Amino acid sequence: MNPKYRQLFNDNFSTAKYNDFINDITADFDYKVTFRIGETPFFITKELKAQLLEGCQEVIDFIQKDDFKTLTNRALELNRKVPNEDHHTTFLAIDFGICEEDGEIVPKLIEVQGFPSLFNFQNHLSQKFVNHYPFLSELTPFLNGLNQQSYLKLIEEVICNDLPKENVILLEVEPEKQNTKIDFYYCKRDIGIPVVCVTELVQKGKQLFYHNEKGVAIQVKRIYNRVIFDELDLRTDLQLNFDFSSDLEVEWAGHPNWFFRISKFILPYLKGKYFIETTLLSDLKEIPTDLENYVLKPLFSFSGSGVIFHIQPGDIEAIKEKDLYILQKKVNYKPIIQSPDGKVKAEVRLLAVWKKNDPAPTLVTNLVRLSRGEMIGVKFNKDKDWVGGTVGMFEKD
Repeated sequence: MNPKYRQLFNDNFSTAKYNDFINDITADFDYKVTFRIGETPFFITKELKAQLLEGCQEVIDFIQKDDFKTLTNRALELNRKVPNEDHHTTFLAIDFGICEEDGEIVPKLIEVQGFPSLFNFQNHLSQKFVNHYPFLSELTPFLNGLNQQSYLKLIEEVICNDLPKENVILLEVEPEKQNTKIDFYYCKRDIGIPVVCVTELVQKGKQLFYHNEKGVAIQVKRIYNRVIFDELDLRTDLQLNFDFSSDLEVEWAGHPNWFFRISKFILPYLKGKYFIETTLLSDLKEIPTDLENYVLKPLFSFSGSGVIFHIQPGDIEAIKEKDLYILQKKVNYKPIIQSPDGKVKAEVRLLAVWKKNDPAPTLVTNLVRLSRGEMIGVKFNKDKDWVGGTVGMFEKD
């Protein structure tokens, strides 16, 4: 997209340099990331950045509507409701596929989540790229004038809310087995909060406790929530000593209800040039005759599970809970990033945080996924290079 930096990067790239880059990340915790990291950043032009920001603002405007909670109460009815929901989400992840429409590049909203993403890892990933390609220091992964120091300060404020670090935990289902655990490692190192498995929490009355490394019971006053209920519900082998549905004396950095409210559930309501034609299956009047142009998606799944890319009429007819699925028009991802042997597709996730008393969320940084397959996910990109997770780099304001 940005020809100057694309040429510079490709001229400086080598497989040996990529391996050194990966080894640099591995060395931080003597741990090799289990998801694939892309060879290159995505160099985003000012024009595309402006489009991405405009699309994000339209999503944010919708989320800020006075009747948003009323509109999305059904999302909680379809799932589960956790008490003590806050006024607004703490985190936003807004995904755009970089597409071609009528011969022009346009970002199209693929997904939106009221849930945290790799806020700590992305910060370090961008710095690793700069370490190995020093000319990238001319660019930034951050938005709204943030730099590495101010970004980390803001993320810490959002996660901890000025509470003592030992009383704030990152909560996950078996965090040591998660693909995203590199983010947990950086979070623990940078912010200083413990990483706790759901099985390690103990409920006493309305309070929650975990045991620190010395075996001392510590009260949990705030939870940086990374638990996805879809995953938790599948783990019938896990024994929990507390109930998410209890009226607990705890703050949430990412209240679980927002995962459902801000999800694919809202996609059918969003109209405009950055949005894709999306229909709730229960609202579908008739099955389209051109199903090859559609994708079938469950509303609340994670990591692309349950998506049907090549739909047959029987797939739609077989679904009993039709208010849990959407039918979405396919978009034309544009191979746009020049690799040494062909062009690569990209999906950009803009990340935002929303401090408790701020009037609106603040866009802070981004995550990019590269693909050579028909979809972005890992299973469509096996045994390929110049694919995987990376970061977008913007020209500095």
